[in-house]
Amino acid sequence: MRSNFARKRNQFIAFSIFRAAIYLNVLALALFLGFIAINGISAISWEFLTEHPRKSMTEGGIWPCIVGTVYISLGSILVAFPLGVGTAIYLNEFSGGGRWTRIIRMGIINLAGVPSVVYGLFGLAFFVLYLNMGVSLLAGSLTLGAFILPLIIGSAEEALRNVPQSYREASLALGATKWQTVYRMVLPAALPSMLTGMILGVSRAAGETAPIMFTAAVFYTGKIPSSIFDEIMAMPYHIYVLATAGVNIDQTRPLQYGTALTLMFLVLGLNLVAILVRNKLQRRL
Repeated sequence: MRSNFARKRNQFIAFSIFRAAIYLNVLALALFLGFIAINGISAISWEFLTEHPRKSMTEGGIWPCIVGTVYISLGSILVAFPLGVGTAIYLNEFSGGGRWTRIIRMGIINLAGVPSVVYGLFGLAFFVLYLNMGVSLLAGSLTLGAFILPLIIGSAEEALRNVPQSYREASLALGATKWQTVYRMVLPAALPSMLTGMILGVSRAAGETAPIMFTAAVFYTGKIPSSIFDEIMAMPYHIYVLATAGVNIDQTRPLQYGTALTLMFLVLGLNLVAILVRNKLQRRL
């Protein structure tokens, strides 16, 4: 009887701790979102969303920043998603395990822990200077793509592992080749879960400052990028500039919070589009 009571008591304590952790995280998120919304909502207007910055960025809007953030986020996904999925397919389906595969996986894990500023310095040295791309949308997209690549590889590998082995066995038993099995059976079944990793990658790419401040983003440009070799304005870097540079930091405080609030909604919108695409693919399967 005492043993049963002790087990129930320990279970209650453990579940209470878990609930408290959940509530604490939800509370912290609500406070953060509420703080940004309260301080930034006054800056949101049609002018703020559709015009260029004016008067040392103390007036006007953030339209070039919005466009630049969308471009570089999508560019990084176009770079990272095919490479990440291809790497995951090789590691999970064709490598056969072994020491070399373990070394590759260890390298991917280590890359996931490298600080973002290191990726920024790498992009500056390799893409901007060595390959002579200059500060451009292309250099920033490649740098951000490298930054989120370990995340894409990890989520894609996990999606492939979750495909039942019976799919592969049935396809091979019907005479399909290994590649046909992967391409026609395994990959379609894993794709919706892979898109979850892509969603996380978009969210992470859109909010990064360090990788783009050396490779793509500039303090101010008066034009929307029309080429992959054009420099851009981006919301994360714009917030950094408004909060740290110049003599009008207090004057631009509402613009800082307004830009942060817009960035949150932009990331939410990009995620929502990706989620709708993923759900549509899941229904087809």
